[in-house]
Amino acid sequence: MFKRLFWFALGMAAGVIVVSKAQAYVKANTPDAARQFILGPDQENVTVRTLQGLVSDFNAARRAREEELNRQYAHDED
Repeated sequence: MFKRLFWFALGMAAGVIVVSKAQAYVKANTPDAARQFILGPDQENVTVRTLQGLVSDFNAARRAREEELNRQYAHDED
C-alpha cells in the first residue's frame, strides 16, 4: 500500500514539474500571438481556468448521473 502511495505521489510531483516547465518554455519561446492562441488572453490564470473547467464538467456529469439514478429508482418505487 505504501509503495503504491509513494509511486503515485512521485508521479504527481513529476507531472506538476513537467507541466510547469512546459508552460514556462511556451511562455519564453513562443510569439505573443501564438501564446494567446494556446493559453488564451489571460495567460497568468491558465491553471485556475483549467481547474475550474474540470470541476464544472465533473459537477455537470455528476448531476446528470444523479438525475438518471433518481429517475430510475423513483420509477421503480411507484
